[in-house]
Amino acid sequence: MRVLILGATGAAGVLLIQEALAASHTVVVYARSPDKLAEEIRHDPRVTVHKGELDDREALSSAIMGVDAVLSALGPSVSRGPMHPKGTPLARAYSLIIELMIGHRVRRLLALGTPSITDPSDKFSLRMSIIVNGVATLARTAYEDVVAIGETIRTQGNDLDWTIVRVPLLSGADDKNLVVGYVGDGKTGIWVTRVGFASFVVQELEKNEWVKKAPLITLP
Repeated sequence: MRVLILGATGAAGVLLIQEALAASHTVVVYARSPDKLAEEIRHDPRVTVHKGELDDREALSSAIMGVDAVLSALGPSVSRGPMHPKGTPLARAYSLIIELMIGHRVRRLLALGTPSITDPSDKFSLRMSIIVNGVATLARTAYEDVVAIGETIRTQGNDLDWTIVRVPLLSGADDKNLVVGYVGDGKTGIWVTRVGFASFVVQELEKNEWVKKAPLITLP
């Protein structure tokens, strides 16, 4: 497949590119600063790079045109959490992304989320509640943006085959082992690796087991 990857210059995004290429997909990257990508990625003949902002309709439309799916690692920067801009800029970007996907007849969207986006299948978890409440308190604008991302995808993505891949605390370890479920189900934990996220997204792109669902993925 030909896939568009958003958030590609972040740690999880780079791994998403690598996993997609390893699975024999061709990749379109849309990034504000594509020069941040390693030279071997930028010069890979299987990778097409588009430069642009998330609110640039024309540039974003050009990137989405002709792809089979959109894989997104967009999310608030952990290091800038308390300083995340007000006004839910990422959710507003998703609104435009979904509009353009529908216009270009691109149905499949796999998007990074967190447990701040709740799901009817979630149950109470004290550990997860502490983490989510901590984010809501210490990084309020980032929390509000993530929650708004979930609402935007669910309310505006009726014509899409979307999956919100919710991740808890992220680790840089090289471990692809995963448990897939929901908060408080007795099997999911509070950590997942970035490479585990990337691997799950590429596998779900092919399997379509979690369409219109928001699974939580964690280490066992």
